[in-house]
Amino acid sequence: MPSQTLDPSFQELLRGRYVAALGTENAGGTIHLTAVWYGFESGSLYVATYSRTQKVRNVKARPKASLMVDLRKAGAERGVTAAGKVEIISGSQSQEINHRIHSRYLSAAALSDPKIGPMFASFDDVTIKLTPESWIAWDMAVLDAKAFGGDWAQRPDICCLWIEDIKVLVRD
Repeated sequence: MPSQTLDPSFQELLRGRYVAALGTENAGGTIHLTAVWYGFESGSLYVATYSRTQKVRNVKARPKASLMVDLRKAGAERGVTAAGKVEIISGSQSQEINHRIHSRYLSAAALSDPKIGPMFASFDDVTIKLTPESWIAWDMAVLDAKAFGGDWAQRPDICCLWIEDIKVLVRD
């Protein structure tokens, strides 16, 4: 489905500041999955990165990828995955896009700090542009309302045991 048919609430989710997961295909067919900062503009997704990374090598050899953004709020988990063609942008266009991405994740003070801002600007020397050909979106609050009458989010004793497991792991 084209990006303009993605529900506006999910477009708003993509405009949020989250860490996304980018999946590209390795030469042997396995998936290279990395956490990335991203930007969502004009229906496309952009990832600032270094030109010598595995993800860039994969994109050059096999120009397709998926990017997932998810919100992990107990009982109201939601997310969206885009899959499609990718291309590498370089030069001044990449620098402009990457600056916008860095500005989403770093404070103005960090960007202007001579140790931080220039390091990110020089390290992330290319941009991966993903043009979505398909979207998958999910919203546990909708499922909760339809299937459980809202009990999922209202009852922590039945919702999201993995969160309790994480708390146990952190305490130990």
